[in-house]
Amino acid sequence: MHYTGSIEKFQRNSIQEVSRNLKSELNSEPHKPLSEQNSQNVKQGQTLRFSSTRFGASWRAILLGTVLIIPNMYWILDSVGQGYPTTISLYFNVIFCIFAITGVNFFMVRVAPGIAMRQGELLTIYVMLAIASSLAGHDVLRVLIPMIPYAFWYATPENDWADLFHRYIPDWIAVKNRIFLTEYYRGEATFYQWETVQGWLTTTAVWGGFLCAMVFLMVCINTLVRKQWTEHEKLSYPIIQLPLELTSVGSRTNLLTNKMMWLGFGIAGAIDILNGLHHLYPTVPSLGGRLYDLRPFFTQKPWSAVGWSPIAVFPFAVGMAFFIPLDLSFSCWFFYLFWKVERIFGDALGVRGMPNFPFTDEQSFGAYLGLFVIAVIATRKYLAQVGRKLFTNDQRIDDSDEPMSYRVTVLGIIVSVVFIAGFCKTAGMSVWVVLVFFGIYYAISTAVTRMRAELGSPVHDLHFIGPDEMMPRIFGTRLLGPHNLTIMAYLFFFNRAYRGHPMPHILEGFKLAERTGISNRRLLIAMCIAIVIGTFVSFWAFYHISYIEGARDWFAGRPFNRLQSWLTSPRAPDVPAIVAMCIGFLITGFLMIMRMRLFWWPFHPAGFAISSSWSMNVFWFSILVSSVIKWIILRHGGVSAHRRLIPFFLGLILGEFIIGSIWSIIGITMNQPMYRFLF
Repeated sequence: MHYTGSIEKFQRNSIQEVSRNLKSELNSEPHKPLSEQNSQNVKQGQTLRFSSTRFGASWRAILLGTVLIIPNMYWILDSVGQGYPTTISLYFNVIFCIFAITGVNFFMVRVAPGIAMRQGELLTIYVMLAIASSLAGHDVLRVLIPMIPYAFWYATPENDWADLFHRYIPDWIAVKNRIFLTEYYRGEATFYQWETVQGWLTTTAVWGGFLCAMVFLMVCINTLVRKQWTEHEKLSYPIIQLPLELTSVGSRTNLLTNKMMWLGFGIAGAIDILNGLHHLYPTVPSLGGRLYDLRPFFTQKPWSAVGWSPIAVFPFAVGMAFFIPLDLSFSCWFFYLFWKVERIFGDALGVRGMPNFPFTDEQSFGAYLGLFVIAVIATRKYLAQVGRKLFTNDQRIDDSDEPMSYRVTVLGIIVSVVFIAGFCKTAGMSVWVVLVFFGIYYAISTAVTRMRAELGSPVHDLHFIGPDEMMPRIFGTRLLGPHNLTIMAYLFFFNRAYRGHPMPHILEGFKLAERTGISNRRLLIAMCIAIVIGTFVSFWAFYHISYIEGARDWFAGRPFNRLQSWLTSPRAPDVPAIVAMCIGFLITGFLMIMRMRLFWWPFHPAGFAISSSWSMNVFWFSILVSSVIKWIILRHGGVSAHRRLIPFFLGLILGEFIIGSIWSIIGITMNQPMYRFLF
């Protein structure tokens, strides 16, 4: 049986793999999935390319995806205390929807095959829901929408926000009328009055348009690198394995009929059912399901410097980590422990008194920039070919199968950049600040996307260390000035963390299209619809909930408290932070060079970059357990045993996602917190 593991010798043609083929055999799942075979047959002419209207992004699939976006956005925005779907690379709400649709479709194939949906249609829905969920999620609109009125509702004589920065906030990016906001914050009212709707129209349209332009720029960047990363380097895209295999209803290797998958599903599902009952009835025993902090066991100096050190095993995390290369999974938990040891040694040497030591966030920031540079180096020759196509229309370079022609793509980039720059300049930012800010942001975004495509990292949050945090540390707050700092506070909403980033999902959608014969251009239409509908439906869902229950502030206060601190106590450039950033950049380069030169080198630069994140606190032990299991399987059972067990680990993911989703839906329906497996 063939499944979508880390196919074709993980990144066989990537720049860092050229001299490491032997190591890649051990770190990969060296089988070729049925879906990959079909994709190659399509290219070789051995099978006909599916019609995009019947088997790919059909209009009925786009319509169904659009309809499903609405309840999904409501689910995400109303799921406080019910789990956070967009805090890991694979969203459980989307998998739940695809599982339900595929289950119905499984029977339709047997009862009415003429109207049953094909795999390409199911995957089109998956891509639309994933992109839309990214926008509504924990680190994008769920942060922005509460921020729009926050600075004016919570301004008091004590915090002096009115005198400090209110004058730098344009009327069109914030709602300022406190009387108008009373029902919004108090609740027990209705959003559906014209005066109420009118009060939110301007800010909704402005911020919604800004976010759509930002995400469309990501679509354009992915279009430029799609062929190189997907077809030439053949990156493995581990994150798409579950949706790809789950939707292959018509194949002989269907996941829904696999007993090994249902065994994994049953184990993970039973654990979640038991833990859910324990949450409701404490007399029922639980089986894990929560974080156990090791910190109380380290009370003496310097060991007490270890900080929060939770330990837990989550079935879905074990399953997801099974599909990433061994060197990455090893590096994740190794470098996580490395940061802990660094803290202990710092305390023993007396340097723990230095603020922010050991500057893990700053080092991670430098590491992500290093990953971006590596990605550019790996793609430089292909980008040079794209440049020749743009300027000389070289016919040897074919872009007919791209989502957009390269010339249209570059035009889209220019228009998007002009729109984003114009928005920020009109709001009060300096042009050079805009260019540096978004240059850093899209560099990190590209690094995250490449890392997901190549390695399938389950987390990549990079909390509180985006350009809005790093630019004041690099340049100092005086150079930036109050206008720039104020608008940067509003741009906090997409820089709080990078867990639910939409850019990787866009590229993964194009990979799914390449494997299953979906028309890239039809899928592009579906993506654009998902971006627009997902954005504005999220605004509606938040307003609807707020006027009933009262607005939820969530993380809206952090950027304004930070802004208050900057304006009342200006900062000079933070030299230790800059040095730490450079060190992180250099370490990443060193790790990559060693990977290229030594096939046995076990440390992965991506593991160094993501190991200091908040999410790694939660999942490091699950990743450790998974890597040990995978090593034992490959060591003693070989490739054949590894292949046989792949459905089991897919079942671990699916079982926890489905049962966890059911608990979440019950909690939302009953308006009562339920057990949540995802922190």
